[in-house]
Amino acid sequence: MFKRKSLIGFNTNAKTIKGEKIGFYTGILYLAPSDLSGYQVCPMAKLAKCDIACLNTSGRGAFNSIQLSRINKTKYFFENRNDFMINICKDIEKGIKKAKLLNQELLIRLNGTSDIKWENVAFIYNGNHYNNIMECFPNVQFYDYTKINNRNNLPNNYDLTFSYSNAITFHKYNGIAFKNKQRVAVVFRNERDIPLTFKGLNVIGGDNSDVRHIEPKNTIVALYAKGKGKKDNSGFIVG
Repeated sequence: MFKRKSLIGFNTNAKTIKGEKIGFYTGILYLAPSDLSGYQVCPMAKLAKCDIACLNTSGRGAFNSIQLSRINKTKYFFENRNDFMINICKDIEKGIKKAKLLNQELLIRLNGTSDIKWENVAFIYNGNHYNNIMECFPNVQFYDYTKINNRNNLPNNYDLTFSYSNAITFHKYNGIAFKNKQRVAVVFRNERDIPLTFKGLNVIGGDNSDVRHIEPKNTIVALYAKGKGKKDNSGFIVG
């Protein structure tokens, strides 16, 4: 049984803390990526070769206690879904109050280290049925990175940035994202490797904050490898 403290962490990493400077208070949910928990939360991970390079191991994620916590959270999501979502709602309600005190806008990212279609996760809270968490909190901005192309008819308050992989097995999915003129995040091996343009599109820095929804579509958001990703040779990382 998952012993609840909090499922969502607020401003717990360097990038989200940087977001405070531009008026955003950010909460992120970290699950155990790919199939580490016994449940698959990243359906494109094998094709994209990102399961090894995942930022799951960066920062505090390097500690065994954090890894175990993420595994337990993931099992909780799959094995007691509605209770999990109720606790997510409670965390977001706390986040709303805190953001108001700070006079900042609340941002919520539920796929910190996963790629779940949250727009399809229905639940019941306080006796009301919601088709998804965005419907439950229409005045909160949600955002995520994804490697799944067919995520259409999204709620207005849910912004997605497509996550590029340099692996040969993933090229056609990158192509679909470019064709659809999506905002695309690309991970480069080193910060010095980041170019001014990539695949004919302008490149903007993505490590100055994790505030993506205010950035233009049809743009490359450049990130650089962290954790085990620095030594990854699977093909996922550019450079």
